[in-house]
Amino acid sequence: MNPSVLILPGYQNSDEKHWQSHWEKAHPDFYRVMQKDWQEPNATEWAENLEATLKQCQSPVVLVAHSLACLVVAQWASQAHTPIKGALLVAPPNPQEPLFPKSAHGFEKTPLNAFNFPSIILASTNDPYATFPYVQRLAKAWGSKLVDLGKRGHINSESDLGMWDEGYDYLETLIHIK
Repeated sequence: MNPSVLILPGYQNSDEKHWQSHWEKAHPDFYRVMQKDWQEPNATEWAENLEATLKQCQSPVVLVAHSLACLVVAQWASQAHTPIKGALLVAPPNPQEPLFPKSAHGFEKTPLNAFNFPSIILASTNDPYATFPYVQRLAKAWGSKLVDLGKRGHINSESDLGMWDEGYDYLETLIHIK
């Protein structure tokens, strides 16, 4: 398998109106990492599945994680792992927020280790799943560049972003890192 980008949807997967789905359809070298259970996510299982998928890739890739998948990337990165080129992390949620899915397991403690790869966090100032100060703390701990997108909600299908060129420009930055 030789994708340039791995798409990592969050809780309940990304539907056809989600920007991740638009990007995947537009780019045949993008590959969606499928999870065993989208309704009852397990952090350990999802991180192990990410590592297994990366081991099948022929070259370093860029991860594109949305929401819950950002926390999966943090868990995966806190352990020995296959090298990647970088990660675009969009709308990381706070497991302590009331809206965080009760059916999600193993996400209570978000690893705060610095990543050993470049990363960019894109965040909204009115995301119902995480306050902006919380995301600022994640960015500092992970060593990620943080981009304030203003009021965009959870940056999901409900945000009606379509192909979301603005987000794709940040992905391009990571893809072209030497």
